[in-house]
Amino acid sequence: MNGSYLSRRDQLTEYFDRTAAAAWQRLTSDAPVGRIRATVRAGRDAMRDTLLSWLPQDMGGQRLLDAGCGTGALALEVARRGGQVVAVDVSPTLIELARERTPDELHGRVSFHVGDMLDGDFGEFDYLVAMDSMIHYEPADMVRMLSAWSPRVSQAMLMTFAPRTPALTVMHGVGRLIPSRSHRAPAIIPVSDADLCRRVEQEPALRDWAIGQTRRISGGFYTSQALELRRR
Repeated sequence: MNGSYLSRRDQLTEYFDRTAAAAWQRLTSDAPVGRIRATVRAGRDAMRDTLLSWLPQDMGGQRLLDAGCGTGALALEVARRGGQVVAVDVSPTLIELARERTPDELHGRVSFHVGDMLDGDFGEFDYLVAMDSMIHYEPADMVRMLSAWSPRVSQAMLMTFAPRTPALTVMHGVGRLIPSRSHRAPAIIPVSDADLCRRVEQEPALRDWAIGQTRRISGGFYTSQALELRRR
């Protein structure tokens, strides 16, 4: 991958492993949170349910890569369906929390790893899910990421992106004008769904893939859009 991907990956590592680890631990638990974070929690729950509904109910014999797994909620649900899950995140803190939250009966079905979600050493998969782990990248990098995964996925790649809405566009523009601070999250990049789909359709490395379902989840301070790519 190019320098922009590597730079943003390093920023995300710093943010999620040091600055925001405690906040994400609380957000992804049942602990009470404020009004703003409650809308983020509800939105993420709805998005996770959407992506899970696009996967088979019976995942027995299927292998899935959870790319950017965070604290592991989606990975654990796929494991409960019988799937073999490799869950990867750049944050050692979040991975340790995911391991702590794994029930004993699922330890043989899901493995959590600290690393780059594009690492080819993780092997081949039937399905890939990248939930809210690509929203900090430019569209060109997103397509490169999908292209890197595509030879190793046999059935479907499910991803999310931040759709370009007036509110997100304004927030992104204002963020570019404000000097960077170490405690601020890396910017979410608003993406036009039409532009992203066009890039996917025109990418030679993705010629064996067709765009399938899409669904936008929007409520309060959470806006994200799911996109399915199915192998032809």
